Amino acid sequence: MNGTAGPGRIAQVLLPLPLPGALDYTVPPGLDVQPGCFVSVPLGARQVRGVVWSARPRNAEDAGRRLKPIGALVPAPPLSAECRAFVDFTARYTCHLPGRVLRMVMSSPEALDPPPQRTVYLPGDTLPQRFTAARKKVLAAAADGPFEAAELARRAGVSPGVVTALARAGGLAALSQSADARFDAPIPQAGALRLNEAQSAAAQTLTALARQGGFAPALLDGVTGSGKTEVYFDVIADVLERDPEAQILVLLPEIALTQDVLARFARRFGAAPAEWHSERTRSQRRRVWRETAHGRARIVVGARSALFLPFSHLRLIIVDEEHDGSYKQEEGVLYHARDMAVARAKCAGAAIILASATPSLESLVNARSGRYAHVRLPSRPGAAVLPPIRTIDLRAHPPARECWLSPPLIEAVQHTLERGEQSLLFLNRRGYAPLTICRKCGSRLQAPDSNTYLVEHRQSGRLVCHLTGFSMPRPHACPSCGAPDSLHPVGPGVERLHEEAAALFPGARIAVFSSDTASTPAEVRRLISRMEAHEIDILIGTSMAAKGHNFPALTLVGVIDADMGLRGADLRAGERTYQTLVQVAGRAGRADRPGRALLQTWQPEHEAIQALCSGDRDTFLAAELNLRADMGFPPYGRLAALIVSAPTEKLAAHEAQRLAAAAPLARDVDIWGPVEPPFARLRGQWRRRLLLRAGRDVDVPALISAWRARVTLSPKVRLKVDIDPYSFL
Repeated sequence: MNGTAGPGRIAQVLLPLPLPGALDYTVPPGLDVQPGCFVSVPLGARQVRGVVWSARPRNAEDAGRRLKPIGALVPAPPLSAECRAFVDFTARYTCHLPGRVLRMVMSSPEALDPPPQRTVYLPGDTLPQRFTAARKKVLAAAADGPFEAAELARRAGVSPGVVTALARAGGLAALSQSADARFDAPIPQAGALRLNEAQSAAAQTLTALARQGGFAPALLDGVTGSGKTEVYFDVIADVLERDPEAQILVLLPEIALTQDVLARFARRFGAAPAEWHSERTRSQRRRVWRETAHGRARIVVGARSALFLPFSHLRLIIVDEEHDGSYKQEEGVLYHARDMAVARAKCAGAAIILASATPSLESLVNARSGRYAHVRLPSRPGAAVLPPIRTIDLRAHPPARECWLSPPLIEAVQHTLERGEQSLLFLNRRGYAPLTICRKCGSRLQAPDSNTYLVEHRQSGRLVCHLTGFSMPRPHACPSCGAPDSLHPVGPGVERLHEEAAALFPGARIAVFSSDTASTPAEVRRLISRMEAHEIDILIGTSMAAKGHNFPALTLVGVIDADMGLRGADLRAGERTYQTLVQVAGRAGRADRPGRALLQTWQPEHEAIQALCSGDRDTFLAAELNLRADMGFPPYGRLAALIVSAPTEKLAAHEAQRLAAAAPLARDVDIWGPVEPPFARLRGQWRRRLLLRAGRDVDVPALISAWRARVTLSPKVRLKVDIDPYSFL
């Protein structure tokens, strides 16, 4: 069957809506409808844009069906077959409706419209009779154009009226062009760097994999500061040289990393890549989407949602910091961008490189089993070495009352300041205090529609729920008992740590690096520039400060609470703690100055802490993997969470029990729950959780689809399915 147009044909059109599947429409005579085409179709009383998923001739079963015709073709490049296959795979794997996945692909509706036009000016063919000095300046500036009137006036140092008057007089020629400029083409060898022997060997191995063609996954496993970025730059350059149409996608876990990486790309390839993340404006996103669909955006750097851009010739995917938890999407369609990136590379027949200093256990097992190529960078280039890591036992060296820095860490920071070097104090808690309690009645301040604790932000004078976004001014009296001035902050956040450090080191220049103090890429860039220029002596940071930054004068890293991630029942607690501590410790001693890291801990004997201090990653990983294997947990098994939400606690409990009772019996499958999660009430909804554990060979999405079909829940209940959950809140 092909997609040839003609009378008597039916097209299945997938719409970016929560519908069970594609809808059937007739193809009007003469309309050239092919799979992948964007079309406008009637849905009720409105016209909706969607994608032709398939087309077929009418058959006997269609007799008597009253189908509406496709309204019109949308003049946009068709969605490629690999992109449509990726939508289908993502929908099935995540147990979400395909229309909801397509909505992520069609995330910039304006990009389907003809591009907006702008008027620009070049020198005209004739000189005006009245040729003033101001007009001469405009013509001189226009020679470097074309420019819009406002930009031309700015360059010439005149008013916009001079430009428009000169155009009316014939001195300037007006042209109409797309407001969405094309991205500059990257030059593969524009800023090629000299790699050391280990980097060259790694680049050659990865380049050879990419040259084979087809799906080729690899894990680039290199210690912090080993030059992984330079290695995959070489692979990107080779792909661009060999294929003049090749497109490359580079995923980053944090927007905070984007600006530094974009600058490095611009230096290396002589052109800035296309940038895609939530901080981009609608017009910027429209431009990137359209240029990607046309194949003219050769390199795209972005957050996890960039995975759903409409690439037409995708040949290489890089997932930087592949272990990072930020790649997990927790709202809407729930997916892990690392895993879906592997799936997209497979659909596209592309190479994919997963890069990390602390690879996820899933990726390590895939590499060790031979499913991925395993390329290692075991050391830093040149004279730079990994910093020694030591613990500070808080049982032996407790901080002063209502303080959080231990005497040994205070002494280390003081010595670092005396040497004219920089320190990083790491605490992954925003705000001033994670909990506010009433000293009189003991109540803990919570969000009104959730049982989540409110975090005090002293600089803004507000209490904030970081999970739901609820915010309120800090009250002067307890909301429960009315006692005035009875509210007391419990525990430290980065603001409170800043207060303590300012008192201990009065002459030091101190700054806080968190999403509260650097909420935009521009603010992140300014703070990083200040740190690089040594305008900051002590940087107090959350996880934003631990990822991908290179500060030459930073020689001391102090971790305030190394045990924080070890608390709770999260199966990935040890792995996450180890990864975080390795990443943050790796910020120290990256240039010609040796560095060190000090970890404040109540559990210096914990295997994650011990492995970090000894540098014995393999022993720690072996212990973690053995525990996972014994329990049948990932990467040796599969997990899926089913979360039931309802407006009342009674309804949530009742419907969750009904769902559990309908669970299918299957070999190598365990179902636990329902149980009340740590946050039993969230955004006004009461919640219950079930957890499914299955062997690796079990088709978990198919099992869950069959399970959901066996029970009809109350219309007041929402069921959320999370394949491969990373959060158990």
